[in-house]
Amino acid sequence: MASQQSLPPPPPPPPKKKKSPPPAPTTICALGDDLLREVFLCLPSLPSLVRASLTCSPFLRAVRSSPAFRRRFRDLHPPQLLGIFLNIHDPALPAFAPTRRRSDVDHAAAIRGADVFFTLLPEDDNDSDPEWTIEDCRDGYVILVNWQIKKMAVYDPLTRALDLFAVPPEEVCSDMYVEFHMLASECHRQYRIVSVAHERRGAQAALFSSDTREWQVFPFSEDASPPDDGLGGTMVNGSVYWTFASGSNIRVLNTATLQFSEINPPLHMEGQGEFKPGETKDGKVCLVCAVKLTLVVWIWRPDDDGVDRWILDKTISLQDGLGGDVALNIVAIISGFVYFSTFSEMNQDSCLFMSYCFETEKLNKLCPVTHSYHSYPYIMGFPPSLVCNKVSPQSEEA
Repeated sequence: MASQQSLPPPPPPPPKKKKSPPPAPTTICALGDDLLREVFLCLPSLPSLVRASLTCSPFLRAVRSSPAFRRRFRDLHPPQLLGIFLNIHDPALPAFAPTRRRSDVDHAAAIRGADVFFTLLPEDDNDSDPEWTIEDCRDGYVILVNWQIKKMAVYDPLTRALDLFAVPPEEVCSDMYVEFHMLASECHRQYRIVSVAHERRGAQAALFSSDTREWQVFPFSEDASPPDDGLGGTMVNGSVYWTFASGSNIRVLNTATLQFSEINPPLHMEGQGEFKPGETKDGKVCLVCAVKLTLVVWIWRPDDDGVDRWILDKTISLQDGLGGDVALNIVAIISGFVYFSTFSEMNQDSCLFMSYCFETEKLNKLCPVTHSYHSYPYIMGFPPSLVCNKVSPQSEEA
């Protein structure tokens, strides 16, 4: 038998390729601060931003480190109105009417967590009813005064931060009508309180600073006539404006210099009703007057000759949205939103608190209220937990 040559052994199988490990899943926590901020801008409201920011440290850092982001968030979202304080039956016991947004659970949670009854305010030693009255409500703070114990309070109902200090000196308050306005600063949670005491001959301003804890009294001004309606002035962009239904010149107090001045009212509007000062979305000073069921809006800006004056901006008929025999009481104009209440002389217990947006031209029914000439919208401010006192230049530009 012929010999057979042995066949070479088969080659070994190629080595198996090692499988690459699967890529790590990308989570929102892995995003950089800039991308996180872009995501946060899509949240529906400030309470939603608060809840999201407190989820973890990277989220909180992204919000706290960027004042520019907070400005953009404010620009893209309407003022976060939580409700309205009403001085109705007794000024010492202001009522609170909450706004309801059924689709926003974070908004509802903010209202539930707010101390809208001011339970931390001190009471009189004589066990009498507390005589705290609201003077202003701005940037999430409520300013109150108690003339019995000669104390003032700046209170944040959401954080329950309370600051107590003395009322202005007797020389400013004695036998005069006194009103108070607040200037708040997001940085360091500083604030100033401006008091204006009116009498027949003029007015006198004083300034309280949360830094110095003292009142600084300024000279009496005979150029400042007292308000003829008892409703006081309105703070807009660092100045207090007083308007008069009689058509007299508008009084202005510059809170930076504490100097009074006058500007002319809009032309041909004498006797049409009270003008309410406020601000547009882009920060321009405006006046709004309700002529029956029509809102007339004027803006303070340069005319064709470059001279600042009141320019008629628009007239808005609310007849179709309201109808019926109702009247309007303008409460405030904040960031381009007109807040007002409707009431009927026949039934003043059946009123609505409403808003109208200049930009979207949308009319909103916010909540039922009882008719009150002294009303204070409660708009949520950025809580201290979302504000960092020290910011790097890179964060400022973010």
